[in-house]
Amino acid sequence: MPSTPLTPRPLWAGRALALIGILLVAANLRTAVTALSPIFTEIRHDVAFGATGIGLLGALPPICFAVFGLVAPLFTRRASLEVIMIVSLVAIVVGDVVRGLSGSFWILVAGSVVTFAGMAVGNVLLPPLVKRYFRDRVGLLTSLYATVLAVSTLVPPLVAVPVADSTGWRVSVGMWAVLGVIALLPWLGILVRSPQSRRTDVVVEEPGAPALGRVWHAPLAWAMAVTFAVSSLNAYAMFAWLPELLHDAGSDPVQSGALLSLYSAMGIPAGLLVPVLASRMRHVGMLVYVGVAFFIVGYLGLLLWPAQASWLWVLLAGLGPLLFPLCLVLINLRTRTHEGAVALSGFTQGLGYVLGALGPLVVGLLHELTNGWLWPLLFLLLTAVAAAFAGVVIARPGMLEDHVAHARAVNVR
Repeated sequence: MPSTPLTPRPLWAGRALALIGILLVAANLRTAVTALSPIFTEIRHDVAFGATGIGLLGALPPICFAVFGLVAPLFTRRASLEVIMIVSLVAIVVGDVVRGLSGSFWILVAGSVVTFAGMAVGNVLLPPLVKRYFRDRVGLLTSLYATVLAVSTLVPPLVAVPVADSTGWRVSVGMWAVLGVIALLPWLGILVRSPQSRRTDVVVEEPGAPALGRVWHAPLAWAMAVTFAVSSLNAYAMFAWLPELLHDAGSDPVQSGALLSLYSAMGIPAGLLVPVLASRMRHVGMLVYVGVAFFIVGYLGLLLWPAQASWLWVLLAGLGPLLFPLCLVLINLRTRTHEGAVALSGFTQGLGYVLGALGPLVVGLLHELTNGWLWPLLFLLLTAVAAAFAGVVIARPGMLEDHVAHARAVNVR
């Protein structure tokens, strides 16, 4: 398939359902992650669990995103992207309902695993679906759904407590199933209107085990996975520990919570701008270096002057994860086919979340061992530097299919 730029056609022309479906899926991919933690106190009145249980529930999202993200490409050998997306949305809906009806901690965990598994598959499938339906508008569509992802991370914590106070925690947790049901409708409509969307495509580079094995040999895939991992690791570490760091620097709980919201809100401008810029730039490696610079300046500020201009250091550190929407758009910009996008998406997000899950754990361990924030912040600074080296590889021209073909030729020789 040609890699030359395509002439954009009207966004809604013949693909309105796909546009609505992609945005609604994005709206479902973070709600369950941030819906629980604000109301743990209310939940524990009915479901007994302690600090260890909270830690387990907090670790489940990146673990599930990693495990199911790595295996998601295998599903595309059995069914079309649209069918698998419907199954993943059903899993999200069922998981949300089970969480809301939980009578024990382990049922809550089981419901969470089902929900996060559906989200993990949705994470992997969105980029190739963008490539399938909006090959001429990759930057714009990635920008739109990355922004929806950022908003869907912000909204649940804001409404969880008021809804739990007025109707109970079960409604507050389970109500997100309604959003999942709504997201199912356009994809069901696509299956009804387009019977070919039910078929598994005949692919050149299979996204199953053989192709995935070859992806492991592609430098581009590793560079993408490292960059994604740096973004994930730092974001999860900050979500877990930023309030504690700011509290130790003298901020009260209200200020710490507001600054954490500021950190999260930086995902919105990043999601809006970065994919569009990346799709128009010749040297996308510059965006990696900009993200690394934001990390470094923000962390140095928190390390050296945490009590002065805290909002500025948090804002800058919050712009570092612009690497996340950058990776999402590069999954499409660095592949020729949606099958290649499936393979690269699964590898990048699966391995990226494996490493990202270590962020809160390592930062917490270093903080406990040293009783300070010097070594935790130095650790995060070192991870940012790793992304700079990966940016050198990402900046090189070339497609995943070329990297895979070269690796296969080398192995044959």
